[in-house]
Amino acid sequence: MLKFDEMYSQLPPGNSQFQFQGQSQGGQSQVQVQGIRDHYRDYALWLARQSEETMRARREEAEMIFRRVGITFAVYGAKDEEGAGTERLIPFDLIPRIIPAAEWATLEKGLVQRVTALNKFLHDVYHEQEILQAGIIPAEQVLDNAQFRKEMMGVYVPHRVYSHVAGVDIVRAPNAQGEGEYYVLEDNLRVPSGVSYMLEDRKMMMRLFPDLFSSHRVAPVMHYPDLLLETLRASAQPGAPDPTVVVLTPGMYNSAYFEHAFLAQQMGVELVEGQDLFVKDRFVYMRTTRGPKRVDVIYRRVDDDFLDPSVFRPGSTLGCHGLVDAYRAGNVSICNAIGTGVADDKSIYPYVPRVIEFYLGEKPILNNVPTYMCRNPEDLKYTLANLKDLVVKEVHGAGGYGMLVGPAATREEIGEFRKAIEANPAGYIAQPTLSLSSCPTFVESGIAPRHIDLRPFVLSGKDVQMVPGGLTRVALKDGSLVVNSSQGGGTKDTWILEV
Repeated sequence: MLKFDEMYSQLPPGNSQFQFQGQSQGGQSQVQVQGIRDHYRDYALWLARQSEETMRARREEAEMIFRRVGITFAVYGAKDEEGAGTERLIPFDLIPRIIPAAEWATLEKGLVQRVTALNKFLHDVYHEQEILQAGIIPAEQVLDNAQFRKEMMGVYVPHRVYSHVAGVDIVRAPNAQGEGEYYVLEDNLRVPSGVSYMLEDRKMMMRLFPDLFSSHRVAPVMHYPDLLLETLRASAQPGAPDPTVVVLTPGMYNSAYFEHAFLAQQMGVELVEGQDLFVKDRFVYMRTTRGPKRVDVIYRRVDDDFLDPSVFRPGSTLGCHGLVDAYRAGNVSICNAIGTGVADDKSIYPYVPRVIEFYLGEKPILNNVPTYMCRNPEDLKYTLANLKDLVVKEVHGAGGYGMLVGPAATREEIGEFRKAIEANPAGYIAQPTLSLSSCPTFVESGIAPRHIDLRPFVLSGKDVQMVPGGLTRVALKDGSLVVNSSQGGGTKDTWILEV
C-alpha cells in the first residue's frame, strides 16, 4: 500500500523513528534535510537542533498547563486505573502539521462549496423538496431518516442557513501516482466540537516555542471566537437589532463542557443550561440576577432529542419547554438549526457530490471517499465478501464507535459485524481502508510517523467564513487509523504557512 507523509517525501522503512542528523560546520549547526518537503524545511532545521530532553520537558510543561486550566475530555463509561473518573487530557503533540497556503486555498474553496450546498439541501428538504422530486436522492432515505425532523417543515431560518458551524473531517491519502490527495471523510453539521482544542493548541505552541512564530509566517486562528460571535449575531431573526446570544450546554458532565465554557467566555456571552431558560408568550428568556432577559440566539451544544421535552424526549431536563414553538414562531434562532443531522448522516454522505452539482451546478472540488451502501444488494454482496479489507460504519455512528476497521479486526469481530450487517443492511456503509497520511509525532520512542486527519470549521451567517487551518487529530498508537479523542487520539497545532 502506498504511503504519504506530510513532512517527508520518503518514509523510513517499517514506520521506524525519524533520524534528524546535525553536524557542526564553521560554528553553524548544519542539518541533513534530504527528502523533506519544501514547506517543512525550515521547521526541520529547527527541530534537528532540539534535544530529546528539551522536547520532553516542553511536553511535560504543556501537560501541566492543560491540566491546570482544565482542558479535558470526558470519555463516557471509561474509568481510570483506580476505577474512578472519566476526565482525560487530550494528548497534545509538539510537532505541528504544516500546510502550504496554496494547498489551503484549494481546501478552503472546496469546504465553502460543500457547506453552501449542504445548507441549500437542508432548506430544500424542509421546504419544496425539489431534490427528492428529481430523484437525485431516494425520498425514503431522507423522509424516513431518524434525523429528519418534520417539526422543521416550512420553518423560516435567516439567510436559509441551517448549519452555522460545520466541522468537516478531511483526510489525505496517496493517489495512484503516490501524491497526497485530500478527501472528505465526514460532515459534522449538528454540534461539531474540537475548535477549543485548535485554539488552545495554538496558544500552547506560541508559549512553548515563540521563536518558531518569528521565523515562520503562520496564519492566525485566535480570532475564531470573534468570527463565531459575528456569525451567531448575524443569524438572529429580523427585528433583533442588538441580539442577545447564549451558549446552551448540557452541563458540566458533558464530554465537551470545557469547550462550551471556553467559547462562552471568549465571546463574552452567557453560558446557560436548560433550567436557566423559560418561554413566555412564545419568546425565550433567561433567568438572571436582575430578572428575565430575552434571548435572541441560542448556540446550542445539546442534541435535537433533548432540546424541548414538549416535542422530543419527554423526560429531558437538558432543554426548555416551549423552545420549538418559539423557534417556529420566528422569535428565537437556534444554531445549529434543529434537523441538520439529516444532511450529515452517513447514509446521505455518498450523495453529497450530486447535491453539490444539483444546487450549485458545479463539480465537487473535494472528493468523497468511495463508499458502498449496504442497502444496495450489489454493494452489500461486495462488502460481505471483503470485510477484512474495508472500513464499515454504522450510518448513525459517531466518535469512532460503531465501526469496523477490517485490516485491524479479529476474526471474531469481523464475524459479529457480518451478522449485524446482514440483520440491517441499510444501517451500514463501507469504504476502502485508506492509507491516511502521516506526520512526524513525538511519542515515547522518539519522533515517528503517526496517521492524522484534519477538522476545519466553517462558519455560515450572512457570509461563509473560516480561520486558516483547523484541528489536526493524530492516532498515537502505531499503525492505528482511529484519531478520535474518545478512542485515545491526540491533537496537533495546524499551521497554514503564508508565503
